Amino acid sequence: MKTSYPDRAQRLRVRNECTASHLRRASRAISRIHDQALEPSGLSGAQFSLLVALSLFGEAPLQRVAEELGLDRTTLTRNLQPLERDGLVRLLRLTDAGQRALQRAYPLWEKAQSAVVKALGQQRWTTLLDGLEATSRLREKE
Repeated sequence: MKTSYPDRAQRLRVRNECTASHLRRASRAISRIHDQALEPSGLSGAQFSLLVALSLFGEAPLQRVAEELGLDRTTLTRNLQPLERDGLVRLLRLTDAGQRALQRAYPLWEKAQSAVVKALGQQRWTTLLDGLEATSRLREKE
């Protein structure tokens, strides 16, 4: 019988230790919590984050917003399309309707965020956030 490469032990190691896989899994879990909480607002978690970023910038070039969110321009453009279609964003600037959507969604986000922090515990959540911020900065060193 021919042994496959990587062997079973190596594949199990990847499943158990792969940082990227664990981050994606954790990201999906947290995204589901926020998406479900924000559902009454009509926004996804990604759309909420984009509205928050635009509300902080006022008006900003596409590249700056993409960099701030850690997205490539193509992904940002794709994420902007439904917000532009619904009249929440225009020329990378939050509209009045976008501001109202953000105001409606914020308490929903706050509730989801509190649930995550409570489930993890404050210390574990702070450690996680510190680790994720450090991980995000790895991209800057490329």
